[in-house]
Amino acid sequence: MGGGRGTRLFPLTRQRAKPAVPLAGKYRLVDVPISNCINSGLKRVYLLTQFNSASLHRHISQSYKFDHFTHGFVEILAAEQTLSDSSWFQGTADAVRKHMTHFLNHRFDHILILSGDQLYNMDFRRVINEHIANKAELTVATIPVNREAASGFGIMQIDEDHRIREFVEKPKEESVIDSLRLPDTTRRDLDIKATDDQFLASMGIYIFNRDVLVDLLDSDHADFGKHIIPEAIKTRRSFSHVYQGYWEDVGTIKTFFDANLDAASELPKFNFFDMSAPIFTRPRFLPASKINSAAIDHAVLSDGCIISLAQISHSIVGVRSIVGSGTKLHRVVMMGADFYETDYSIREHRAQNIPAIGIGSNTRIENAIIDKNARIGDNCIISPEGHEENEDGDGYVVRDGIIIIQKDAIVPHGAVL
Repeated sequence: MGGGRGTRLFPLTRQRAKPAVPLAGKYRLVDVPISNCINSGLKRVYLLTQFNSASLHRHISQSYKFDHFTHGFVEILAAEQTLSDSSWFQGTADAVRKHMTHFLNHRFDHILILSGDQLYNMDFRRVINEHIANKAELTVATIPVNREAASGFGIMQIDEDHRIREFVEKPKEESVIDSLRLPDTTRRDLDIKATDDQFLASMGIYIFNRDVLVDLLDSDHADFGKHIIPEAIKTRRSFSHVYQGYWEDVGTIKTFFDANLDAASELPKFNFFDMSAPIFTRPRFLPASKINSAAIDHAVLSDGCIISLAQISHSIVGVRSIVGSGTKLHRVVMMGADFYETDYSIREHRAQNIPAIGIGSNTRIENAIIDKNARIGDNCIISPEGHEENEDGDGYVVRDGIIIIQKDAIVPHGAVL
C-alpha cells in the first residue's frame, strides 16, 4: 500500500508520497517491504499509489528490474478514474478492490498485503507456512506492545492456538484495554521477556486466501483495519502470527528522525548490513565519498559525498552531500541531493548571493532534518532551540521539536533559524 497523504510526515511529504521519503542516507521507505518480499522469494509485487506519486514511480522503475526468466515484477497501480467510477481510493480496502481485476489475472492461492512505510525484517515464508498449517483464511501479523502504546493500534486477543478471538481498533477505555491484556500463559507460550503488561498489536500485515479476500471485498467497506479485519475475525478462521523482532511504523517526524539516527548508532536496531536479508534500492553508480580532514563520530556517510574539515556526530549524510569546512552537524538527518551542481550553476547563484547546494562553511546544525537539494549558506545556525515544538517558518518547519529544512529551500548566508 503506497500510503495516503502522509500528513504526519509533512513537510517531507509535501512533494513526495510517504513510501518515497529517503531513509538512512541512500534508501527509500518503500525499499524495506519490497526487499522483504524479494528476500522471501515473493517477486510479484503491486504497489498501490495515489498522492504525490511521481518520485515514487520513478524510484520503482529505476530500482526493481527483473530478468525475463524470473517472471517477477514490481508494478505501480495508481488510483485512476474510469467510465464506471470517478472516485479515488477511499481507504486501503477500497484501493485493493478497485484493482482486483489486475490481481485475479494471476494464478495464486494467497495474497499478502503490506504497508509501504514500515521498518522491519521479516521472512514472509514463515508467515505463509504458518497460515497454511493453521488452515487459516486470514492471518494478521502482530507484535507485542506495552500499555502506553496499545491505544494507538488495533489490539488482538488470541487463544492457545493463536486464533484471534477479539479485536478492538485503538482502544481508549482502561477497562477495554485491561480485557485485551495478554494472559500469563500466552506470554510464557510466546516467550515474551517483558515484565510489564503486554498487548498484541496489528502490524498492518495481512495474508488472505484468494476466495476469502474476493468475498470480503464484495462490500462497500473502505479500510482493512477499521472494517474488513473486524468483520473477518467474526466469520472466518483468523489467526495471529506473533512477530517479536524490531518493527517501527515510521509515521511521524519523531519516529522517522529516531529511526534514521539509530542507523548511525554502534548497534542499530535495524541492521542494514545483514546480507542474509539485504535491503535493495536504486543503483546510482556514484563515486566513493571523499573526506578532507573531517572529524566523524557515529555517522553514516552515503555515496558521492564531499566532506571538508567538518565535525559530524550522530548523523546521517545522504547521497551527493557537500559539507563545507568548519561546519558542525550533530543529530542531523541530511538527505543529500538529486544531482551535482555544475560550476556554471554555482557561479550564477554566487553572483546572486545564493549558496550552492549543500551546506556551506562555519555553519552549525543540530536536531534537524535537511531535505534534498537544500542550499544552506556560510555562518548559519540551525536548531530547534528557541522555537515552539510545532512551528511553521519561511523554508523551514518545526515538528516534534525537530527543525526541518524543506526540499529545495534556500537558507541565506548568516541566517539564524
